[in-house]
Amino acid sequence: MATPNIRDQAYATGAGFQNEGLRERPVGVPVVPAANKVEIDDSKLKRKGKDEFDYESIIAPLLFTFLAFFTRLYKIGQSNIVTWDEAHFGKFGSHYLKREFYFDVHPPLGKMLVGLSGLLAGYNGSFEFKSGDTYPPEVNYTFMRIFNATFGALCVPLAYYTCKEMRWTKGATWLVTLMVLCENSYATISRFILLDSMLLFFTFTTMLCFARFHNLRRESFTPQWYAWLVLSGLSIGCVCSVKWVGLFVTALVGLYTAEDLWNKFGDLSIPIPTLFIHLVARVVGLILIPTAVYMANFYAHFTILNHSGPGDAQMSSLFQANLKGTDLTDAPLDVAIGSRVTIKNMGYGGGLLHSHIQTYPDGSGQQQVTCYHHKDSNNDWFIYPPRNHADYDPTSPDLRFPGNKDVIRLIHSQTGRNLHSHAIPAPITKADWEVSSYGNLTVGDEKDYWQIEVVRDSISNDYSKIRTLTTAFRLKHTVLGCYLRAGNVNLPQWGFKQIETTCVKENKPKDTYTHWNVESHWNDKLPKADVSSFKSPFLWDFLHLNVAMMTSNNALVPDPDKQDDLASLWWQWPILHVGLRMCSWDDNIVKYFLLGNPVVYWGTTASLGLFGVAFLVYLLRWQRGCKDLTKEDIDEWHYHGFYPLIGWAFHYIPFIMMGRVTYVHHYYPALYFAILVFGFLFNFFCKKLPTKVGWIVYGITYAVVIGVFILFIPISFGMKGPASQYAYLKWTNRWRIA
Repeated sequence: MATPNIRDQAYATGAGFQNEGLRERPVGVPVVPAANKVEIDDSKLKRKGKDEFDYESIIAPLLFTFLAFFTRLYKIGQSNIVTWDEAHFGKFGSHYLKREFYFDVHPPLGKMLVGLSGLLAGYNGSFEFKSGDTYPPEVNYTFMRIFNATFGALCVPLAYYTCKEMRWTKGATWLVTLMVLCENSYATISRFILLDSMLLFFTFTTMLCFARFHNLRRESFTPQWYAWLVLSGLSIGCVCSVKWVGLFVTALVGLYTAEDLWNKFGDLSIPIPTLFIHLVARVVGLILIPTAVYMANFYAHFTILNHSGPGDAQMSSLFQANLKGTDLTDAPLDVAIGSRVTIKNMGYGGGLLHSHIQTYPDGSGQQQVTCYHHKDSNNDWFIYPPRNHADYDPTSPDLRFPGNKDVIRLIHSQTGRNLHSHAIPAPITKADWEVSSYGNLTVGDEKDYWQIEVVRDSISNDYSKIRTLTTAFRLKHTVLGCYLRAGNVNLPQWGFKQIETTCVKENKPKDTYTHWNVESHWNDKLPKADVSSFKSPFLWDFLHLNVAMMTSNNALVPDPDKQDDLASLWWQWPILHVGLRMCSWDDNIVKYFLLGNPVVYWGTTASLGLFGVAFLVYLLRWQRGCKDLTKEDIDEWHYHGFYPLIGWAFHYIPFIMMGRVTYVHHYYPALYFAILVFGFLFNFFCKKLPTKVGWIVYGITYAVVIGVFILFIPISFGMKGPASQYAYLKWTNRWRIA
């Protein structure tokens, strides 16, 4: 490693040329004035033997990449059944091939790539991907798995080059690369049609860009600097477009960027216009480009999925009206008394007004009213007049059209009960009144009455009628004066995790969660309307879908009434307390068990604690005036030690606070950062050992990591026959291998 010069040390630590002693503990040693600095010939320090050729930088990554593809692809097609979450993501890929709109809690990039793998494999999207089903001959599932496994395999050379950018020794670089290569959980999860290999791949690319861009910090505004800034933005956009977990590595890059800009702001030698250019470059590269990539994926998502499908109800009515094959375009335009309708909430992520025979466990005990994101006959309501008006006669040719300020009743089509509210607190949002279904056509009271307040109409200024799809309106309770509202609060399991629907006391006309529109409409007395020309703005659809994804993700909480043998808790992951059975455990099934390499897991978890202990020791000795660390050492701890540690914390701690159900694979991005911390400690301390001793330490570690990986390789390549023959792998009773 070349000796760092004074200029490099100053910039790397954030110190200017006038304050080289910024991070030193003053112990009576005079600081050398800047005027007395010794000039060093940079060209001599940077010069390396021109005749030397670094064969290792060519051979090592090629060898690691070959081994990565072997460990990820070997016997990849021997299990011909739909395994674990292939039932979800394979099905989502099918929707892209059939161009049917669907809904999922994850952004679309990974699933579009799954669809691409099916397209390249010659698959037509007809298979249903039911869990445990056998793949038919026309589905080339092996190719689709190979496509996914490629992302997992490429993580290995990415880890190698990231360590190279961190200027680690060969021993430490090989160690980190081997740990990624020989991590059984990475090898296993990469072999199936899942999103995790893609998430890991883009997490790894983001860290490589992070390390490379840091190395170019003294070459600002060069073509290479701009190129890696743009690549960083593209990588961030991609990782966030696979899963929202990508926001954690984005936060890590954001933290580094904020620190870097702050250091530059404190460097008085940098002119203000140059600082402004630095700021603008980062805003464009690390905010605008990722945002554009993220939004472009949703634009492609909407463009491809232009046919009606199972996820229609998650979107706005106008969006659905423009899907091919939808029945919304066959509806009458003007809504009349006696019409059967579905009523859509217009808030972001809003669902359809819904009721079912189940009752509230507390409060009134009456029939529940919710919002539901799927099409169902329990979403249908009849529009009736109040009881003090002329009754609706289905045999009469006369038509009455409710409009602004008119009072109506809504009758649930399946149970015949009235939409009702009363002065009883809502089940979750206690500040609002409960909304229920009560009575029937003849039994009821004035609390069944709702006044229409038109907010807007996209095709007309005439508010004397309610129009299908285009009219946004509010429903005001005539007795309580409250407004029907459906926010993004999920009911408990007794309410099937559906959206709580309440009557809010505050009158906020701009609250879109109190806005509703008629979506589906049936009335044989009325002519059909052509609404295909009504377009829904992309930005509105983009925001609407993202809020719906967030709402549904928050609803994925553990069900206390059910036992989930696959779920696990956050504290179990770092200590490898549990694994996960990915399929049936029958003797005639090729079985896969999602479990990490014990040496990698336990070693990296221990390294997190050792890092803290080592830092504390150095800190105490620094306070006592000891000079254990040079400026170069401090920078190495800062950028190559603390940032991976923070990356681990960013990817791990949020799962401690999340209320949603969690599984072992949620730890896999955090594991990579723990591996980097482990590699940092080896790199830092082994450099201080005699060369032979250091290589002995590395050699032993390599052998143990590889040996344990090979020992546990059946859980990755597939276990045939009775599980009892693999009992030797059951090191703890919590590992349900046998």
